[in-house]
Amino acid sequence: METIKAIRLQKGDTIGIVAPASRVTSEDKVYKGVEYLERLGYRVKLGKHIFDLYGYCAGRDEDRAADFNEMILDKTVKAIFTVRGGYGSLRILPQINYLALRRNPKIIVGYSDITALQLAIYRKTGLVTFSGPMIGVEMWNEIDPFTEDQFWRMVTSAKKIGVIPNPDNEPLTILRSGKAEGKLFAGNLSLLVSLMGTSFFPSLRNAILAIEDVDEAPHRIDRMLAQLLNGKILANLSALIYGTFVSCEADDEQEPRLTLEQVQKEYAEKVKGVVVGNLRYGHMPRKVTLPIGVHSTVDTKKEIIRIDESCVL
Repeated sequence: METIKAIRLQKGDTIGIVAPASRVTSEDKVYKGVEYLERLGYRVKLGKHIFDLYGYCAGRDEDRAADFNEMILDKTVKAIFTVRGGYGSLRILPQINYLALRRNPKIIVGYSDITALQLAIYRKTGLVTFSGPMIGVEMWNEIDPFTEDQFWRMVTSAKKIGVIPNPDNEPLTILRSGKAEGKLFAGNLSLLVSLMGTSFFPSLRNAILAIEDVDEAPHRIDRMLAQLLNGKILANLSALIYGTFVSCEADDEQEPRLTLEQVQKEYAEKVKGVVVGNLRYGHMPRKVTLPIGVHSTVDTKKEIIRIDESCVL
C-alpha cells in the first residue's frame, strides 16, 4: 500500500471530534477538551451523535459511522480526534467511507479501541494516522507536558521527526539486538489480533510493530502473542516493540503462572527481527505518540527508535 499523508495542522484549522467506540464518561470532559483545543487556536466541530448511548457504545453503529464519515466529507475539517476508546470501533469498519478519506486525507488521532479503525484505514487507504492522546482521556484535564509536546510536534511539523524520546530518559529493554527498518505500525494488541483474518488487517511483512495493552492477564497476552506467532506475523516482522502493558498482572497470584516479563521474553525469542521493550507507549498519562505507516528504524546499538520521515505534509 502506498502511504499518503494529511496536511499539517495550523492555528485556525477545524478539528472534528467523534466517538467511534464507547461514550465519554462525562460530557464535561468533552467540553473541557474543546476548550483546550480552542485555547491553542483551533476551531472545533462536534459529531452529531457524540453523546449518544447504546449499551457500551457511543450510540448505534450507523450513527457513529455517520459522524466519522461526515467529518471525512467536510472539507473544512482538517483533523479528526476521538473522545475515548472502550469498545465499538470494530463494529463500524465496513461502514467507513475509505474512498473519500483517501481522496481527502485528514489527521486522525486516538488509541486503544481506535486501533481497529486506524489499522483498517491504513489497509484501505495508506493514510498515516496517529496513535496518540484523546479528547476525553488526556486533553480535558492538564495533559502531561511531555505527552503534549511530542504529540503536537508530530501533527504540526512537516519536518522529519527523528528519534522518539522515552519519557524521563528511560532506557529501552533490549531483548533481541540489531538494527531494523520498516514501516511502523502501532496499537492495542487485543484490537490488532481481532483484525487478523479480515480485509481490514494490513500487511505487516517487514514492518516494525509496537504493541501495548491494558487489563489483560499474562495468559491472555500469551494467547494473543501465540496467535501472532501461529499466523506467521512475528516471524515476518523487521522489529517488535513492547510498549507499556498497564495492569496486566495475574488474576490469582496463588495459581501457577508466568509473569508478563516471562511471556514477553519467550515470544521475543521467536521473532526473527529486533525486539525491544519498555517504550512508554499505551494507557498511561506520560507517553509517546506513534505514527502508523511511516518508515522507521530501531537500532539497539544506539538504543533508539527513530521516525525517518515527516508524518504530515
